[in-house]
Amino acid sequence: MLPILQLIVDTAASVVGGVLLLRFWMQAIRVRPPMSIAQFIFTLTDWLVRPLRRLLPGLGGYDWASLIGAFLIVLVASSVMLVAGWSGYTVVLYAVFRFLNWIIYGFMGLLIIEVVFSWINPHAPLAPFIRALNDPLLRPLRRVIPPVGGLDLSVLVALILLQIIKYLLGQALF
Repeated sequence: MLPILQLIVDTAASVVGGVLLLRFWMQAIRVRPPMSIAQFIFTLTDWLVRPLRRLLPGLGGYDWASLIGAFLIVLVASSVMLVAGWSGYTVVLYAVFRFLNWIIYGFMGLLIIEVVFSWINPHAPLAPFIRALNDPLLRPLRRVIPPVGGLDLSVLVALILLQIIKYLLGQALF
């Protein structure tokens, strides 16, 4: 029964945590989402962000309540492992690893969505929003990697670099 419970908790936590991370990233890079996306994000996360903002006001232009909220979600989801006999220290270390993985996979997902938009419909209503979310990652790479035959390979390089970071994190933490 534990794997089924873990699947349900992880799925719900991944959705809420991913949206909290998206909310943090949007506010960190000052990107305004389309109204329907904004309504979804704020409706899904306000229950946690608003109380946390009383404890953690935004400092330096960052929405720390969203970021800490995402970590709390992954910590609660990881605490299911306490039932399996893991120690508290191991659960916290596992939560940190999962949190960093969520961030990396979130960036990878945004990059893949941008690639799909560029192939299928570059003028889709969400395409400028996704491009704006990816721009801080891709801008430094685009300065170094020129387009080859009209193809922008910076997304491929970014995906490979994110994979390397993910691998190194796994090696460092475990």
